[in-house]
Amino acid sequence: MADARPPMRRSATPAHAGARGPRRGRPPALNARCALFLDIDGTLLDLASTPDRVRVDASIRALLPALARQLGGAVALITGRAIADADRLFRGLALPVAGQHGLERRAADGSIHLHEASRRGIERLRRELARFTTRHPGLLLEDKGATLALHYRRAPGLAAHVHRTLRAMLRTTAVSAEWRLQPGKRILEIKPDGRDKGTAILEYMAEPPFTGRLPVFVGDDLTDEYGFVAAAHLGGWAVKVGRGATRARFRLRDVAAVRAWLDAVSPPPPPRLRKRTDSTAKANGCAPSTSR
Repeated sequence: MADARPPMRRSATPAHAGARGPRRGRPPALNARCALFLDIDGTLLDLASTPDRVRVDASIRALLPALARQLGGAVALITGRAIADADRLFRGLALPVAGQHGLERRAADGSIHLHEASRRGIERLRRELARFTTRHPGLLLEDKGATLALHYRRAPGLAAHVHRTLRAMLRTTAVSAEWRLQPGKRILEIKPDGRDKGTAILEYMAEPPFTGRLPVFVGDDLTDEYGFVAAAHLGGWAVKVGRGATRARFRLRDVAAVRAWLDAVSPPPPPRLRKRTDSTAKANGCAPSTSR
């Protein structure tokens, strides 16, 4: 269903994401009061030459539902992929997912919230990008519906040309103010303005079972910096995967390190036992005997 609520205030732009900060250490162990938000590509799964070639192994399929049980269902995927694509990767899990950088979001109760900008101009951009892609072998156009992503992982020498061309395309579109370019790891995406991974996290944190928990967001790319800012704003943990300057406070080396960290959730503290009184013992039929 479409979300009729007014749009949330956009999360802070990570303006200083390129600034070199202090050395980042390993994050603390997750615990039962955390709300966990996870990017997919480069965080849970190793990157591949094209999005459809990523490998989802049995260990991550088992780990995600186990985490959801340990954290009371407060686990969500925050991704640039469409929700349908994320569901294809993790068949049968049906976790909460924010897709296309928060333009579509499935809540924990299964409801779907859509934040679609005007489609004016996107059809022209789609046609121009398709023609541009066919002229340059190695480029891949990924049409996600509400966003368009141009991958140049197989043609890294075209990076500057891709960025110049897409900037020019956006300038000549009559509705360019409604759209913006989102760079990533050998990818440049055209997406509606005003939505990002940070706004998705803020929305989840206002809903059960996430409300009242400590937000933890783990990601590896420039698009994840918005999520880092949102998690930190709420007093939570931001965890950067891999190298590169970041606003995140913590860092994990790679996908393998992420999985090892996720696999070590701290158990909940044992329940506090109240000291029994004689009256409690009598009520339970366990009163001490007074016979000699």
